[in-house]
Amino acid sequence: MEKINEIIDLLINKGLVVNDHLELKGLKSGTTDGILYTILFKNMPTYVIKIDHPNIITSTEEFLLAYKDVELLPDVLYTDHKKEFIIYAYIPGETHYNRGSKLEWMKILIKELFNNYVKVDRDIAWGRINGIQRNSWSDFNQSSFESAKMNIGKLLPNEDHKRVELLVNKLKIFHNQEEKYYLHGDTGVHNFVYSCNQLKGVIDPSPLIGPKVYDFTYAFCSSPDSLDLHTLFSSFSLWNGNASFTKERLLDEVVFQLYTRIGVCIKVHPHDLDGYMEAWKEWRKYLPSNL
Repeated sequence: MEKINEIIDLLINKGLVVNDHLELKGLKSGTTDGILYTILFKNMPTYVIKIDHPNIITSTEEFLLAYKDVELLPDVLYTDHKKEFIIYAYIPGETHYNRGSKLEWMKILIKELFNNYVKVDRDIAWGRINGIQRNSWSDFNQSSFESAKMNIGKLLPNEDHKRVELLVNKLKIFHNQEEKYYLHGDTGVHNFVYSCNQLKGVIDPSPLIGPKVYDFTYAFCSSPDSLDLHTLFSSFSLWNGNASFTKERLLDEVVFQLYTRIGVCIKVHPHDLDGYMEAWKEWRKYLPSNL
């Protein structure tokens, strides 16, 4: 608590907040080590304080500033010079729930965020800005596969694991021609802010250098509802660059993302597992049987 009081005093002294009807409220920090607080002014949530490791704060600030013109992302108010904390605008609403139609929020996400992603220099390594980086996107996918397989274990038959590995190898043919983009990296419903059943904001970036399709499939697979072809193809039709994707390639990318999502779900979102397992029964038919 001493740290947060120091931060508030600093903000008051700098004139960034007014010491009048000011309140603090702790927020859940999700799966990260960070600590989150909301600053309320006259009972209204106004700003969010995120305290975390300097590398996390740095990457968060850099991403939000790089895409400062994207209205879905919060505006940065202040970043500590030691990169111990960042303060950004509070986006009213709630995560996870009362989302409305997946097709509708996917459309907003594509038009307002994904279609504004920028390419990065080819010399920049693939992978997480704050994680293990790879020489190729194929290496990143291989690591994702191995991690998911370990988490899923016997929940899926061994045949499915083998066929997903075939799929990972199949996708390698596209990776030499893949463009590198600066991605949010954690585009799931747990990081989407909804109000009145409409998407209003995207928070907590985990910046990633990768192909744009990663954030698209991640978002689509981030909840077990509406994992159907109509929602997939209708939303993808709005995505810039979709002309280079065949139907088969898109289905392959989604199936692999769904598999890795099941692996993540087991660890951090177990309440969604039954829904994902039901969806897998339908999507596994798109796995290659042999190559």
